[in-house]
Parts: sequence; C-alpha cells; structure tokens
Amino acid sequence: MPSNDVRILLQAAVPTLAVGAIAAVVSGVVVGGKGAVGAVVAAVITILFMGIGLYVLQRTAKSLPQLFQMMGLMLYAAQILLLFVFLSVFKNTTLFHPRAFAITLIATTLAWIAAQTRAHMKAKILYVEPDSSAGSKPEKSGHPS
Repeated sequence: MPSNDVRILLQAAVPTLAVGAIAAVVSGVVVGGKGAVGAVVAAVITILFMGIGLYVLQRTAKSLPQLFQMMGLMLYAAQILLLFVFLSVFKNTTLFHPRAFAITLIATTLAWIAAQTRAHMKAKILYVEPDSSAGSKPEKSGHPS
C-alpha cells in the first residue's frame, strides 16, 4: 500500500477506534459488561468492513480508474447493506447487548466516513503523474507561423 493510502487508513481508523472506545465505556457503565462487549464487537466490525473497503477502492483506483466512481458508490452501498445484515442477524443475541451494538455500529460508521472524508480532503494527491523525463521539451503540434 502506498504511503498516501496508509495515511488515509490511519486517519480514518484512529478516530473510529476512539469513538468505539468511548462507546464501550459508556455502554459498560449504562448497560454493563454485555454492553461493553457489544460496543467493542461493533467497533471491530466497522473497522474491518471499512478498512477492507478502502483497500479495495484504492486497488480499483490504481488498476481501473474509469470504474472508480461507480465502484465507490457500489462499495459504500454494499458496506451499509452488510452492516444492516449484521444488525438483523445479531438483534436477538445473548452474547452482547444488541442496542449497544447497534448504536455503536452506527456511531463508528459515521465516524469512519467523516474521518475518511476529512483525510481525503486534506491529502495532497497528484491528479497527474509527473513525467520522469522533466528535461525534455514538448513537441510543437500547431501550424508554424
């Protein structure tokens, strides 16, 4: 992974971890141990889904740039759909508190999206790859006058 991609991943994952940790503490205090477990599971799921999605999107951008926008939209739709599937599968579980899980999942997803958006806006990514032969002059293609 190039350094820009790692930087964006870290700038999105760290705030998400912070939101997950805060949610785990709050859920632990309000609901108890099962609430804290639900919040931790939700934070881990969010970071895994969104991290894998970012990796796939960056690979697509480098190999098939013409599909970047479509792939980004499809990827976010698929991620949100998978998160809702997790919510529906674990809504009646006894492993952890489902409401703490759901609220943390939504909060960490929003934190990831906001942090990733901020990271992309602050990143200085070149739109055009600089030419390796900077000393060569471009050929004139117009009519000589």
